[in-house]
Amino acid sequence: MSSINLNVLDWANADAADRERVLTRNGTQQGLTRVTDLNRSIAELVEHVRHDGDAALVAALRKFDGVEAAPDTLRVGEDEFAQARAKLSDELIEAIRVSIARSRAFNEAIVERASWSMPGPDGTSVGEVARPIESAGLFVPSGKGSYPSVLIQIGTPAVVAGVSRIVVVVPPNPTPGGTQVDAATLVVAEELGLDEVYCLNGPSGVAALAIGTETVPAVGKIVGPGSPAVTIAQQLVQSMGVQVAPGLGPTDSLIVADSTADPVTLAADFLNEAEHGADSSAVLVSTDRGLLERVAKELESQWRGLPEPRRGYAKSSICDNGGLILAASDEQALEIANAYASEHVQLAVADPESWLAGVRHAGTVLMGQWTPFSASNFSIGTPATLPTTGFAKSVSGVTAHTYLTTIATAALSESDFWTIAPSIEALATHEGFPAHLASVTTRRKLHDGPAPTP
Repeated sequence: MSSINLNVLDWANADAADRERVLTRNGTQQGLTRVTDLNRSIAELVEHVRHDGDAALVAALRKFDGVEAAPDTLRVGEDEFAQARAKLSDELIEAIRVSIARSRAFNEAIVERASWSMPGPDGTSVGEVARPIESAGLFVPSGKGSYPSVLIQIGTPAVVAGVSRIVVVVPPNPTPGGTQVDAATLVVAEELGLDEVYCLNGPSGVAALAIGTETVPAVGKIVGPGSPAVTIAQQLVQSMGVQVAPGLGPTDSLIVADSTADPVTLAADFLNEAEHGADSSAVLVSTDRGLLERVAKELESQWRGLPEPRRGYAKSSICDNGGLILAASDEQALEIANAYASEHVQLAVADPESWLAGVRHAGTVLMGQWTPFSASNFSIGTPATLPTTGFAKSVSGVTAHTYLTTIATAALSESDFWTIAPSIEALATHEGFPAHLASVTTRRKLHDGPAPTP
């Protein structure tokens, strides 16, 4: 068995290439937007779905997933739902329910606060009312395993927001000979009251959600993480008018630790997100070189205990795409974290609250060593489908907000209208809009009344 051989990168003295490797996840961040043969093949697949509908979906399942299907079997039927629950242990079903309940509570709080109003002068009021979008397509990946937690994370907020039509697309179960949707994912759907689930190839399923076929309805917004092929498909279909929640690519994580952190626990949390895939990335930053070296030693032992392919994924995520970083100061540690703009940030420090103000870019911030990535991914209830590869600089995680639109409201009193009337007139005159100007002058004439008779 090979060794993980992890060295500490001294950020203050690192050259530009080493810094670039970390910040771009060894090029993953840049590669997602690069034009490649994969882009072209996915574009062809999307066009195939546009022209041939269900026939293209069936062909994609056969070619890419090795699954034979007919159009009338693409939607998961009642029998498959019924069989799914019997395949799960009581413990797993209870875990699903706990995670849904906590996510539901978090997102209900968002919805309760989404609409607001604020009184202004002289009886004026302004505010916003939140309304759910009409339809959403939820993509749940299954290329490297079974991910019922993803449907919990993206489905619960959609249900809480009140989306009228929710369509779920899941690729075939990746287990040998698997032709069905993962049983745990179907139980999540059932617990959420979602019965419109389709078993489709990933990129072609995204195309079907955007375009619509004889069997699969088109939706207004697509949400869900996936492989580079799925990500490319999502980018392509946006030109067709469908909205896509951006930035949901290969997972990445960053831990900021101080001398109070436990190195054994740090090593475990460092491996947590690294095992997702070879294109994932994991970074640990500290000002304590001794701590980083103890983590490196402990990491070797814990890493060897992982089964393949997780062990290989973790090595690539840490050694190629991430690593251990020595910061010269607390301020530099935060600079690194903000430049990296991680999906998940854990503050494994003595006083996380004092560090939080310095975190500008992150999908989620986990406070202290008792709030690990695993808890966030599965059961805390806060969003765990989050912007990756630097998108945290401009995008937020998937919550009820993702499925809501807000409509601004305003009500002017007559006296407040006259207060701002000169501003309206001045701007209307400057911008050359006589009808805008007339909306004030007409009211002024009516307000002032007819001129007195001589």
